[in-house]
Amino acid sequence: MILIKPNILLVGAGGHASSCIDVIEQQGKFSIAGLIEFSKKASSQNLHNPYEVIGTDDDLPSLIETYKYAIVTVGQIGTANVRIKLYELLIKLGFQLPIIVSPNACISRTAKIGDGTIVMHGAIVNSSAIIGKNCIINSRALVEHDAKVGNHSHISTGAIINGGTSVGDGTLIGSGSILKQGIKLGTSCVVGMGLSVRHDLVDNEKFVG
Repeated sequence: MILIKPNILLVGAGGHASSCIDVIEQQGKFSIAGLIEFSKKASSQNLHNPYEVIGTDDDLPSLIETYKYAIVTVGQIGTANVRIKLYELLIKLGFQLPIIVSPNACISRTAKIGDGTIVMHGAIVNSSAIIGKNCIINSRALVEHDAKVGNHSHISTGAIINGGTSVGDGTLIGSGSILKQGIKLGTSCVVGMGLSVRHDLVDNEKFVG
């Protein structure tokens, strides 16, 4: 018996989308219908063969009639505003945003992950950790036991979120950075690359070394 995989739209056609494509293909639960770019002038060439850009953000209200699933594949460097806007638009239009997890990631059976989040190759989400909606847990990132990562946050490549740490909504943790156990970061914070964070950060605080 041949199982037909449901189609999924990738909303965002930049570099991050390429990494998402690889994870989605290896997960094997969805067929990629195509990519959505924010405007017709946004890209001059197809960067994601064999998948094509099949529409713009303005086409999403009509595409919901054909496609049930979508995921935000815009990257997040600094602000999460674009990812938040797209996530809220997709939800408003009625799309379902699945959880995408690489088969090479390790997710505890007691961890919780929100809709629209992608967990990429080699990432680890340990026991009783909570990951919010529309997050990126990037390649080889570690979210330790009892840690909380808020909605629309990006834990970049190789970053370590130690046990009991709380990361607020819309926060970026740069590649290779380490958060001390039990600290709290507010909403929309930015932690630069390769840093050691040993104290709490208030909302909108930037810790870039």
